[in-house]
Amino acid sequence: MLKTHTDGRVWLVTQPDHGQLAGYLAAHWGNQTFSVPGYYTNVPDPERLRAEIVFAVAQHDNGWWEWEASPDLDHLDALPLGLADVLKDQQAGMNRWRLGLSRFPENPYVNLVISSHAYWLYAVRILSQPNPAFTHPLFWKTPPEILYPGSQDAPQAFLRELEQQQSQWTSRLRSDPSTSDWLDPESLSPHVRLLQLCDGMSLALSSNLISARDGQTKGLGQDEYNLQDVPRQSWADRVTIRVTPLGGRRIALNPYPFDVDPLPVSLPVMIADDLPNRPRDFRSWRQAQVPQMLTFQLESA
Repeated sequence: MLKTHTDGRVWLVTQPDHGQLAGYLAAHWGNQTFSVPGYYTNVPDPERLRAEIVFAVAQHDNGWWEWEASPDLDHLDALPLGLADVLKDQQAGMNRWRLGLSRFPENPYVNLVISSHAYWLYAVRILSQPNPAFTHPLFWKTPPEILYPGSQDAPQAFLRELEQQQSQWTSRLRSDPSTSDWLDPESLSPHVRLLQLCDGMSLALSSNLISARDGQTKGLGQDEYNLQDVPRQSWADRVTIRVTPLGGRRIALNPYPFDVDPLPVSLPVMIADDLPNRPRDFRSWRQAQVPQMLTFQLESA
């Protein structure tokens, strides 16, 4: 659950809804300046590849489904724990990735991209020299050891586990002439990065995890930040996108990466009163809520 305290209220967004928003951004990614997913290199049937990456982005957090149905509650406010608190349990977090990566056995490319996303979330803390081009936007504000605390032994073993699974998915993709070119680093790398970037943008709209440079907590979609190492036409051609709130939930991006300008964005949000008027029982309160749609407009600067 993505949880933001602001103006005496608590804004709650589920991980699956956040994932769907990330997938929506991926589905609209690409224009005359930015390559459409699937088209970073010449591959057979790029539209099929595009569909795979958009699906992977939308489903990257599907391991949270069960937790979100019956979330762990914070004893202080009787509302679900926020993401930063949930991540303190390393083993439970890894188990959510394992669960998510078991759902789509007939989509090895989807699993390869999602597992790469998981890999770099842990590798940025574990590896002595992680690749800076795969640093997740989460870590632009918060050091990885804060979001992923505890011993490094379990994460190191998890990285080895992911590498073994990736080897199996890679073998399946390489054995098929229609998908073998998808493994070219010049094709795979920008798609892995695209998942990170769409995830980061969605998090910025869904929570205050990605905050302004001054560290001040603001409302949803009110943070100014840079998207770094954004593939433009190829993996070698990477740029920085400046994201600037304009007020009224209008957000400018420069340069602009989407196929519609402006791009309307909607996000379902649950809004609860903060202490002392919190809901007495989250489960019954949740079922009684009328869905509230938070709307944004992404536009060129």
